[in-house]
Amino acid sequence: MTSWKIIYTKQVQKDAKKIAAKGFKSKVEKLLDILKVNPFKNPPEYEKLVGDLMGAYSRRINIQHRLIYQVYSKEKTIKIIRMWTHYE
Repeated sequence: MTSWKIIYTKQVQKDAKKIAAKGFKSKVEKLLDILKVNPFKNPPEYEKLVGDLMGAYSRRINIQHRLIYQVYSKEKTIKIIRMWTHYE
């Protein structure tokens, strides 16, 4: 089975440092592993976003933080947009 390719925005590279500092790295890695196999797999729950992020999806890292991503089905590519709260 072909796995999905994951690409990251510059913002995510900054977010990754915060994630590691807060001890969420293994949780995020698990979510990324799930996405590589199937970005629409449940569980864990995901939600379709609206507004500025319409067309993107979100999965919880914890109560406050989200993994935000877009799916490009034709290219079998997932673009990770954020890995930190969008409320800051």
